[in-house]
Amino acid sequence: MQTVTAPELAVWLADASRPKPMLLDVREPWEFQTCHIAGSTPIPMNAIPARLTELDEDTPIVCICHHGARSMSVAAFLERNGFTQVTNLTGGVHAWAQQVDGTMPTY
Repeated sequence: MQTVTAPELAVWLADASRPKPMLLDVREPWEFQTCHIAGSTPIPMNAIPARLTELDEDTPIVCICHHGARSMSVAAFLERNGFTQVTNLTGGVHAWAQQVDGTMPTY
C-alpha cells in the first residue's frame, strides 16, 4: 500500500498535471462534521463493504481518518478487493491540521 504525508498530499492536490484523487474519509459522521479536508467524501469505515460499488477502481483513492490507522485498514481492504490506486494519509486529518491547515479544528 502506498502512503502519503499531509504536505505531500497538499502538493498532489495543487498539481494540475496529476489526476485528482478521491479523498475517502472513513471516520464517523461526528468526526467529519468536526473537521475534514475540503473535497473529502465521507463514508464511515463500517459502511465501506456495503458501499464498495460507489468507489471507482480507476480513480486514485486517498484514505483518511483521524491518525491513519483506520484508513490503513480500509486501504488494505480496498486492495484486497481489486483496487490498485489506493494510498493512506499518514497521520490523518490530525497531521493535515498540524502541517498544512493550521486553521482546521482538532479533536
